[in-house]
Amino acid sequence: MKLPMKVAAAAIGTPSLFPCCNFAHLPASTSLSLSPRLPASIFSPLLIPISGRKKLFLRAENLDCESVEQMDLKKEFPELKKDLYPSIEPYCTGFLKVSDLHTIYWEQSGNPNGRPVVFFHGGPGGGTSPNNRRFFDPVFYRIILFDQRGAGKSRPHACLEENTTWDLVGDIEKLREHLKIPEWQVFGGSWGSTLALAYSISHPDKVTGIILRGIFLLRKKEIDWFYEGGAAAIYPDVWEPFRDLIPEEGRKCFVKAYHKRLNSDTLETQYAAARAWTKWEMMTSHLLPNEENIKRGDDDDFSLAFARIENHYFINKGFFSSDSFLLDNVEKIKHIKTIIVQGRYDVCCPMMSAWDLHKAWPEAEFIVVPGAGHSANEPGIAAELVAANEKLKNVLEEVS
Repeated sequence: MKLPMKVAAAAIGTPSLFPCCNFAHLPASTSLSLSPRLPASIFSPLLIPISGRKKLFLRAENLDCESVEQMDLKKEFPELKKDLYPSIEPYCTGFLKVSDLHTIYWEQSGNPNGRPVVFFHGGPGGGTSPNNRRFFDPVFYRIILFDQRGAGKSRPHACLEENTTWDLVGDIEKLREHLKIPEWQVFGGSWGSTLALAYSISHPDKVTGIILRGIFLLRKKEIDWFYEGGAAAIYPDVWEPFRDLIPEEGRKCFVKAYHKRLNSDTLETQYAAARAWTKWEMMTSHLLPNEENIKRGDDDDFSLAFARIENHYFINKGFFSSDSFLLDNVEKIKHIKTIIVQGRYDVCCPMMSAWDLHKAWPEAEFIVVPGAGHSANEPGIAAELVAANEKLKNVLEEVS
C-alpha cells in the first residue's frame, strides 16, 4: 500500500495523534522514507506497514502511557548501521579489454566469497575512488568497482569514440561474465543512477537489488536546469565564470557551445573549457562548499575526462530512444527490491526527477534526506546509503 507524502509528513510531525502518549523516546529518523513495505528501521510510528500500525494503535489504546514508554522498541524498530565502513584495499585488480579500442579498469575488495555488488560511478567520466568501497560491509559483500570507458584508469583516457550508454551496459555484462558472477546487486548515484537503471532494464534477471542516489533520468528539462541557467538562480556567483567563458553570441545553448570547445583541435582550449565545466559542477554538488571537491576542477587530467564525456553524453541525449526512456521502462524492474536516496536540496539532480521516478515506481522505497545536496559524501546521504545496503543485506540473509 502506497503511503502518500502528506500522510508521511504529518506522521513525522504530529505526535498529538496519540494524545496520551509521548513518543519522544522513539529513535529519530534523519530522513523521510516512503515505501509500500516500509521496514521497521524507518523509526516513525506511522511510517510502518499497515499491520504494524494497527498493532501500535491497539497498544496506544489498551496500555497506559507508562507501559507504552517502557516497551522494548529496539526489537520492533532495530537500529541500522549508518557509519561508513573503514577504508580497505582491493584484493584483486585488473584490466578488461571490452573492444578493439577500449580497456576498462576493475577491482574487487571485501569478501571474495561474499554477495557481489557492483558500483556505478557518476559523471559520466567521474571514475571511481577508494572511498566508494566504504558504503559496503566488507565481510558480507564482494565489492566490484570499475572505471567506465574513458574515465579514471580506463584507457584511452577521455575518449569519446565507441562511448555510449549501451556500450557501457555491454561492458558491465562482459565484466560480470569475466568475474564469473551469476547475478549481483547494483549501486549507482547521479549518472550512476542513470546507468544502473539502463543496465537493470536491459538485464533484470542479473540484478538482485538496486540502490540509487541523486536521481538523474537525463531528460531535456534536467539538462536545461543545470546547464542552461536554471541552477544559476541559486548559484549566480558560481554560474558567471561558467557563463563568461562563452561569448554572448554563443550562449543560446551552453551544452553545444562547450561541446565545440571540449572537442577543439587546441588542447589548451579543451583544458580551459574542461576546468570551467568541472568547477561549475564541483562547486554546486554539496549543500555546503567542499574545498577538496572543488579542487578537482583544477586537475586537468580529471577535468578533461569528466567534462568531455559528460558533455558527449548530454549532447547525445544519453543515447536513449526517447526523453522518457527510463521512466517508460520501469515496469521491467518493478519486481526488484530497490531503495532510492535523494538529497532534498540537490541542485545538480533536483528532486523533481527522484519524485517522478517515485511516482512511476511506488514499489521502491523512497528516502529524502532533508539536510543534504547532491554528493554521496555528504554525511546524511552517506548514512542513508550505508543503511540501504544494510537493509538489502538483511533481505539477502533471510533469503539464503
